[in-house]
Amino acid sequence: MRRREFVPALAAPALVSRLGAAQKVQRKGRLKQCVTGGVFGRKGMKFEDQCREAARLGIVGYDLVGSERFAVLKQYGLIPTLVPGGSGIHDGVNHKENHSVIFPKMKQAILDTAAVGGPNVIVLSGSRRGMSDAEGMDHTVAFFNSIKSIAEDNNVTLCMELLNSKVNHPDYMCDHTGWGVEVCKRVNSPRVKLLYDIYHMQIMEGDIIRTIRQNIEYIAHFHTAGNPGRHEFDDTQEMNYRGIARAIVETGYQGYLAHEYGPLKDPIQSLDEAITICDV
Repeated sequence: MRRREFVPALAAPALVSRLGAAQKVQRKGRLKQCVTGGVFGRKGMKFEDQCREAARLGIVGYDLVGSERFAVLKQYGLIPTLVPGGSGIHDGVNHKENHSVIFPKMKQAILDTAAVGGPNVIVLSGSRRGMSDAEGMDHTVAFFNSIKSIAEDNNVTLCMELLNSKVNHPDYMCDHTGWGVEVCKRVNSPRVKLLYDIYHMQIMEGDIIRTIRQNIEYIAHFHTAGNPGRHEFDDTQEMNYRGIARAIVETGYQGYLAHEYGPLKDPIQSLDEAITICDV
């Protein structure tokens, strides 16, 4: 064999290997899984590369990206599954003085999301700052009542996130499922529900599967991460995500579950493993 023939012959197996690795992974898909940017680590993977890898691994959506990135998501067959709505962890909808600032931002987020067929916009309660939970609930309900018709008319669900106030977000108000569920009951809209973050609620409450089963009608979205540490799912953490995912599917849930952990290992390998665990 001549050298000109030999070099391409050596390269061919590597090319085949790369092409094989790029083929889309087939999933059962009973639970629609999506990602947040954190699962790709902190080494600066370009957003387009993140989308390419996510789509290859069987992911269907991407959380917490604004309309400026919707075109890239579409290019890879992904949808924006949870769009930022203008509220903040500290400055949220539980303080009425924030309502006039948050309302136009959230309205625009709803319209942007609806325009591309996205399902959800995130809402954050905000910190207590000395306010009672009862007063904070009154203000939160008032905000949702002021904007729910826009969400209803556009088939977009407003998802208020449950966060822990013990480790990561001291003083955050919507830190227990019961508080969030009561807000949803008082607003009484099919487009106002909860983002149940499994990691955060493991810290605050535990009893994850029972809580999900009892409150699934008020849950429109899920986030995942291992505890302790908020890293990928392995034998260093305390939750059985396969069992949790199976319990969610068994409720008849039709929404999305997004991975929101910080990987300690290779990000793509960890994401593949997390998707596989939850693909029940």
